[in-house]
Amino acid sequence: MENSKELRTWLDNFGLDHPLVIAGPCSAETEDQLLKIAHELKETDTTVLRAGIWKPRTRPGNFEGVGALGLKWLQKAKAETGLLTATEVANKDHVKLALEHDIDILWIGARTTVSPFIVQEIADALEGTDKIVLVKNPVNPDLALWLGAIERLYTANIKNLGVIHRGFSTYEKTRYRNNPNWQIPIELQNRFPDLPLICDPSHIAGRRDIIFDICQTALDLNFDGLMIETHYDPDNAWSDAKQQITPETLKRMTVDLKIRKETDTEADYQNALATLRTQIDVIDHQLIETLGKRMQIADKIGELKKEKNVAILQTKRWNEILGKMILEGDERGLSEEFVLRIFKAIHQESINHQEKIIKS
Repeated sequence: MENSKELRTWLDNFGLDHPLVIAGPCSAETEDQLLKIAHELKETDTTVLRAGIWKPRTRPGNFEGVGALGLKWLQKAKAETGLLTATEVANKDHVKLALEHDIDILWIGARTTVSPFIVQEIADALEGTDKIVLVKNPVNPDLALWLGAIERLYTANIKNLGVIHRGFSTYEKTRYRNNPNWQIPIELQNRFPDLPLICDPSHIAGRRDIIFDICQTALDLNFDGLMIETHYDPDNAWSDAKQQITPETLKRMTVDLKIRKETDTEADYQNALATLRTQIDVIDHQLIETLGKRMQIADKIGELKKEKNVAILQTKRWNEILGKMILEGDERGLSEEFVLRIFKAIHQESINHQEKIIKS
């Protein structure tokens, strides 16, 4: 992808004065449902109507989509509202049907991106298409796998490309359904600044109350657009009910979101500075989260020491930690003085935690 500037052409051709908004239900349920949502979205900043047609679920037994029938509903919604259409494709048969129904944007889901075999199959089926193809990040936090999918499509002479950040699965319990791990799309953005980057806050959040905050962070990081699941009756949606919002909520949200506009050299500087500061905010949040997890482990060590009547301070272990961290810090351009100050503070907090447990 040496000439990556051409990748932005499809997005620039929309001529939007705001980030691209792709919205619609997690699943197309009925023709009436999809048409009703489409007409309500017509009154928002939405450019593209999205709907899941094939919905393989994590576990069987749940609603798995209406299938190819829903493509006709998307066609009808486009004819009535003028909205472009988008749906997920997971194999060459899906691709064939989506192209036959003139779907404008095809996206490759997170479960598909993890398989180079399936991505290659889709790339072969789409070879040379002028349709827009968006690739969601793989389920696991693997930038190389994500880029590999894009490269397979690009090699198949597909130039209208973009990516969707929907977060990453984790075994740990966090406030998110899928942890955003913002540093990964930031790294992708740094490598390919012209590759359109869309945020899917619905799948990152897993619940509607934090969707706005995720959208704002994405825009602060210069994402090009948002893919937001919307339904006129979210609580009764047939899939992912908790993470969908109403078109009316979407309309209010897009008004309240702050978007930095590039107008002159000073604005360019301020925008670049604000983006870098947002990246620092993301990393600072991760630092606090990591330190909190470290202290939880320190608490468990304190409980173990209390049970075995062992002294809190283990000098040999402490010196080993310092030695390793000083070396690792040096490899990353951190001075020995800085590493010592940081780890002495961490060590003291760990001791405080353990003392509290032993004295209890």
